[in-house]
Order: sequence, then C-alpha cells, then structure tokens
Amino acid sequence: MSKILIVNGRVVDPASGLDRQADIAIADGVVQAIGDVSPDFRPERTLDAQGCLVVPGLVDLAARLREPGYEHEGMLESEMGAAVAGGVTSLVCPPDTDPVLDEPGLVEMLKFRAEKMQRARLFPLGALTRGLAGEVLTEMAELTEAGCIGFGQAEVPLGNTQVLQRALQYASTFGYTVWLRPQERDLGRGVAASGPLATRLGLSGVSVAAETIAIFTIVELMRSTGARVHLCRLSSAAGVAQVRAAKAEGLPISCDVSINSLHLADTDIGFFDSRARLNPPLRQQRDRDALSAGLADGTIDALVSDHTPVEADAKTLPFAESEPGATGLELLLPLALQWGEQSGAGLRRAIEVVSAAPARLLNAEGVGRLAVGGAADLCVVDPAHEWLVRPETLKSQGKHTPFGDYAMRGRARFTLVGGRVVHG
Repeated sequence: MSKILIVNGRVVDPASGLDRQADIAIADGVVQAIGDVSPDFRPERTLDAQGCLVVPGLVDLAARLREPGYEHEGMLESEMGAAVAGGVTSLVCPPDTDPVLDEPGLVEMLKFRAEKMQRARLFPLGALTRGLAGEVLTEMAELTEAGCIGFGQAEVPLGNTQVLQRALQYASTFGYTVWLRPQERDLGRGVAASGPLATRLGLSGVSVAAETIAIFTIVELMRSTGARVHLCRLSSAAGVAQVRAAKAEGLPISCDVSINSLHLADTDIGFFDSRARLNPPLRQQRDRDALSAGLADGTIDALVSDHTPVEADAKTLPFAESEPGATGLELLLPLALQWGEQSGAGLRRAIEVVSAAPARLLNAEGVGRLAVGGAADLCVVDPAHEWLVRPETLKSQGKHTPFGDYAMRGRARFTLVGGRVVHG
C-alpha cells in the first residue's frame, strides 16, 4: 500500500477528544502519526487539507444497497460509490434483500462482493426470523460466523410477541444484539403521521402509539430476557422519552434517528410530494425538536442516512401508492454538520453521531476513530463547499430525496478506507 501524507487539516476525532491542526502520516493502511510526522517519512502522495476537517470515516447504521434482488433500484457498485462519495467508510445493511439474508451462504457472498470492491466496509444484519416471516427463528450462530453483526426484521413488524420473546432470550444467551424498528404491526399500516395534515390530505395515518406500544413491549421483554436491543429510526417525542427512561434504568438499549426525521416534518409532504413518502413517516415539529434534543444529549446514539434508493417508476405514483424510501448516503455528512450548527450541539457532537457513537454499537475494532496504529479509515471534509442536491450530483442509482433542490454545505473531498484513496 502507498504512503500518504495529509497536510494542513484540522483533525477532529470525537473518540479521543482530539481537535487541532495536525498532519497525518499513513502507511500500510495504518495511521502512522498524527502530528509530529517523522522527517524520514517519504509519502508517495500528499493530500492538501487546507481549510478542511480531517475526521474518522463515517459509520452509517442504516443503508440499503438493493443487492441482491432489487438491482433495478440500486446495485452494490453504485451504492458503495455513493457511500464513499459521502465520506461513509462503514455501513450496516438490513436483511430485507431478495432472497432475505437468512442463510450463511448469502451473507458470505454479499461480504465477499463488498470486500472485492475495496470501498466501504460492509456489516450485514441477519434476518431474525426465516424469510422475515415472523414465525421461525434463524440460525443466529451460523449467521454470526458468516459475518452478521446483529439480527433484525428490517421494515417487517414482528407481530407474534411470543416469537419476539424467544428471539430475545436466544440473543441474550449468546450476546447478540437485536435491531428492531419499533412499529406495532396493525397500527403502523398508514402512509403518513396521524395529525391535522394527514386528515386534511385524506391520507391514512400512523399514530405515535404505533411506535410507543412497540417500544413498551420491547422494553418489557428486555427486562425479562436481559437482551441487548438497538431501536432503529425513532420518530416521535414520546419514543425519545421512553428510551431516555429505559437508559436511566440501566437497560442495554440504544437507538438512532434518520436524517429525514431529524430535519423534516409532516408539512414537508406539501402537495402529496412522494419524495417525502418515508418509513417511519415524517411527524410534527414538536417531534422533530425532541429528536434533535435527544440526539444532542445522548439519548439517541446515532444519526443514520436510512438510505433506500427507489426507482423513478415507483415514486411517480399517487402518494399513498408510491414506494417509501429516499436516497441518503451522500447527504448524511452535510446534514450532520447542519444539525450541529443549527441545534447548538456543535461540530464535535455532529461528527460523533456519525462516527464514534455508531461505531461503538458495532463493536468493530478501529472503526469510527482516528488513532495511531489504527486503520486509516478517514474523510477529508470541506465544510464550506456549497452544492445543490440534484439527480446529476448524486452517485446513487436512487435519485429521489425530500432534500431535492436543497442547498447543502459540506462535502467529502477525499475518502480513505484502509489507507486507500477511494474517493477524490
């Protein structure tokens, strides 16, 4: 591997508290020095980070790559390209591929293909139940050996509470983490958040109770089983309050929020804009404010892109019939920076919620931090770079996002994975 020297950058590493001007020397895929670079170090390539931040590579806990099974909406190559263009060096993909990730061979094949591309690091979630049908548990031990870092149901609610209890008991016995999006099966069938807007537009509503009832059930089962659970994409103020109480009790619970729920509200649906057709649905302003406060104070652990590329034909339909989802990998970084500035949480917390904090949930060595001797997964960010979100500016095969035509500030100039420049 080549020797690389990054000069003139402001190094920000939330994991260690480092925030200062320093050069970084990289050799053999490893960070050799941060500041005090030896005069004997002879780089083969020098990257000038003048005016830029040098931060750990971003860790995204929710990114659908659409392969296998949905190649018409995205392919591993295009979505991995979008990831590194957005500064994302590690990502978690849910198990709702086709076929579902419920067999070790499928997981091994996906990981092999990702590793062969030598772009972002892939951490697959295995299916909690076979075919995500909610009836029979998968062979979690075998899936873990194949490379799964946890188990979940993706967007398919597990309606059978007894099956969920057995899954948590099994996961607790072996120390596995269960990833669940809290949504009660029957109450969550609508297409927009319950409220005045959904009523006015005549859209079927998803009440806050769909989330809170699910969280209540999960927390009760955590108490009896001792299982570790990660809640995916909270959407309500009441849900944040429940998680805050569970953490105060000492339960091993963590959670994340999507860039969509953090920055948008149900009013952004506008006149039936299908780009804002999302799961979970966008809620009211008070919920958005509570999500922001929860992310700032640590109740919510991580910010995720919830990257779900959707083909054009599936979005050019009436709102209720359109496919939910939006592209997000390339928007995670600028929207994290924007949140840090607007909320008052600051730059360090903004970087932490997309690097060190999600990396802790993965328990993956060397991911989400910059340290001498650690893997050289990092991103050189130009925080002043202004750009407009348009289809032609996105590398993802999915071009639809509720942030379409938004002016963004901040973009990855260079992305390195294992000491290789994979973008820039």
